[in-house]
Amino acid sequence: MSLFELGFIQVTLVDIIDISIVSYFFYRMLLFLKEARSIQLTIVMILVFGIGFFAFWFNLSMIKWIFSNVFLVGVIVLAVLFQPELRGALSKLAQTRFVRYIIKPETKGTIGAVVAAVSKLSDIHYGALIVFERNVKLKQILESGKPMNAHITSALLHTIFTPYTPLHDGAVVIRGDVILAAGCTLPLSQNTAYHRLHGMRHKAGVGATEDSDAVVVIVSEETGQISYSVDGHLHRDITSQELEKILEEYFSQGK
Repeated sequence: MSLFELGFIQVTLVDIIDISIVSYFFYRMLLFLKEARSIQLTIVMILVFGIGFFAFWFNLSMIKWIFSNVFLVGVIVLAVLFQPELRGALSKLAQTRFVRYIIKPETKGTIGAVVAAVSKLSDIHYGALIVFERNVKLKQILESGKPMNAHITSALLHTIFTPYTPLHDGAVVIRGDVILAAGCTLPLSQNTAYHRLHGMRHKAGVGATEDSDAVVVIVSEETGQISYSVDGHLHRDITSQELEKILEEYFSQGK
């Protein structure tokens, strides 16, 4: 059943859905091409798609035959040329709220890796700032650091926070089981109650949780003491076992 007519064309609900999906696809594709490295290649791609569209619209049989037979090869070539961009696009797709709702990231291994690393860092008095991103995105904090997009492991965290390495003074930001960035700068707490704290790590750890729902784990370089901050409040001097239970409460049970 048609909803309305445009001249001799009858438009149905299925047609509207079909057009909407195709339009969104081309919109996202154009955004992707706009961010690609080669502007010349982007222009060529647009021209090729334009020629293909007119060929099928006006039923140009020879051009249609060429497009139909080289389409698969073209897709493979594009996948090779745009491999870094495609990887980044798929990474962004996997981090969207809808996809994360359907496929919840594994946090058990993440918590274990963090606790193991924090325990070692505490024993040898290596300072650390570990930020767990939750629902509120930490865009500004991420932009202040160095992108990593690396699967989290205890050894990697230990390496990052080893003194005199380039990233050891900043914070790492974790989303799911991925370290998004390292060497990040956190905002200092505006709460006067924490102004007399020794060391900048604790002030920064609290500051990162005052305007977000992040959970921040802090290891003191001076004392080796383990602390964590959430909702703008600092909880000091906890054991690694207590830290594991706290993180499981916030993530495994969706607190």
